[in-house]
Amino acid sequence: MDRKARQTITAVLAALVVAAPIAQTTIKLATLVPVASVWDKNLKQMGEEWKQATGGRFDVTVYSGGAQGDEPTVLRKMRLDALQAAAFTNVGLGMIDPAFNVFNVPFFFESYDELNYVIEKLTPTLRKRAEAKGFVLLNWGHGGWTQVFTKKPVQTVAEMKQVKLWTSAGNDRMVQWFKANGFDPRAMAMTDITTGLTTGMIDGLPTTPLAASLFQWYRQTPYMLELGLAPIVGAGVITTKAWKPIPDADKKTLLAAAAGVEKRLQAEVPKQDENAVAAMVKAGLTVTKASGPEWRTQLDNLAKTMRGEQVPPDIFDLASKARDQYRKNKKPATSK
Repeated sequence: MDRKARQTITAVLAALVVAAPIAQTTIKLATLVPVASVWDKNLKQMGEEWKQATGGRFDVTVYSGGAQGDEPTVLRKMRLDALQAAAFTNVGLGMIDPAFNVFNVPFFFESYDELNYVIEKLTPTLRKRAEAKGFVLLNWGHGGWTQVFTKKPVQTVAEMKQVKLWTSAGNDRMVQWFKANGFDPRAMAMTDITTGLTTGMIDGLPTTPLAASLFQWYRQTPYMLELGLAPIVGAGVITTKAWKPIPDADKKTLLAAAAGVEKRLQAEVPKQDENAVAAMVKAGLTVTKASGPEWRTQLDNLAKTMRGEQVPPDIFDLASKARDQYRKNKKPATSK
């Protein structure tokens, strides 16, 4: 082959390489958060940042509003590789590993500052446990602080025991605890709450003010019992199957964008949760206060039984140690 022929072939090959389309990886991410909510907007912003930072090699499709089903369904789809990522609440995270249930313990945390401190201390351990189950922890996401919304006013434990109370499907131990202590839990998917309220299957639910406002649940539950039960701690995760092939340089970029979501939600959600209460009160919501010492007794009982039953003892103790350390070095707290 003469020199001219070699040059021609080289030029043709170079042109083909330049013309070849960029290999694109699509990440399908599912979540229950409402479309156009603060969480949805942040997830879509993250997806756009992933795309731009990698020159279009990574594209994220966000399915919000429960479009891919409830969290147990989303988790099953991830294990089948029909979905690659998700933004879960406590429910889905607890199904990946019970260590995440530590954030469900009633009255365990007193403020967002305290919660953020404990999350920071637990993250390395929780990340390892998630990876052992086939998932990579991308970021954390605040969901607000849980109160109890009901159709009729409730102030005492005795009155709450008359409420058909929603609890998430898939946590049988929690359901059994409620029943054993005289409550009336009704386990169902979060995506069925509106139907449950409409049909009378449930007449109360623990949720955050922001969620009650966005999903419009408060219109059927016009009373909010201000208890400050526990924070809703969410997280973004991706399957290790989808994560491993990603080049290390890209992983750093993607994690940086995910961290941006975490920081923005950390700042925005507590404010929006507080504003949601004010807006709902203007729309007719009545806020009631808990009365009687029975609340603390009942919920302290639940907290004690959760150690070892729903939360691995080592994780419970690790979180307790971090929380107590924070309180010892008390900083001015950001109230919930």
